[in-house]
Amino acid sequence: MKKYKHLIFDLDHTLWDFDRNSSSALEEIYEELSLKERGIPEFPAFLLNYKSINEKCWADYRVGKLEKEVLRTIRFRKALELYGIDDDVLVEDMSTLYLSKSPRKKHVIEGAHEALVYLKEKYSLHILTNGFVEIQEIKMTASKLNQYFTHVIASEHAGAKKPHPQAFNYTLEQISASIDECIMIGDNPEADIKGALDIGMDTVYFNRDGSYTTDVDATYQIKSLKELLSIF
Repeated sequence: MKKYKHLIFDLDHTLWDFDRNSSSALEEIYEELSLKERGIPEFPAFLLNYKSINEKCWADYRVGKLEKEVLRTIRFRKALELYGIDDDVLVEDMSTLYLSKSPRKKHVIEGAHEALVYLKEKYSLHILTNGFVEIQEIKMTASKLNQYFTHVIASEHAGAKKPHPQAFNYTLEQISASIDECIMIGDNPEADIKGALDIGMDTVYFNRDGSYTTDVDATYQIKSLKELLSIF
């Protein structure tokens, strides 16, 4: 194994439990805004619909098809449209509440704190995220993940989103490191793994709840964060 000096982590889905935190916030919003009475009969079905739409919107955002401000509202607009609801005020209310509630949720992926405590003693740890700058800062503070990291770099700072090489090269500049000294750890095969591999950086693919796959040409594959302790 190479002698790494810097471990670069993705945040959402890798350390911060996006699914659990997002679902919790959305359920609170469903109740607070009386969405059942407005024509959305069941929260679980609405959640599945929203997640599908949100994932597509984020995919479009990564490749520049959606702007930040558009993404924030269009995901709710499209979700409501599935139920025949056309209400600009409701869309704005849902977006505002979600951006207030979700990042303040504290759930992290199982084993995150334990792994980071161990790794911080041996390496410099950094975050590279495509998430919105101001939102990611709130997430990390609320979940107490901020204590482990030397740099938190958002793609907005880099001027390009993962998997674009500029996002990774900007990160290297900010942490004053060479490619050989770094390894990228993330859950997204395209944004995190392929993006890092394209500039020659080693990678750890966090294939949570999955099995080893040859579809992703990562340096390492793990199913749980505790496996990082045996790698590093």
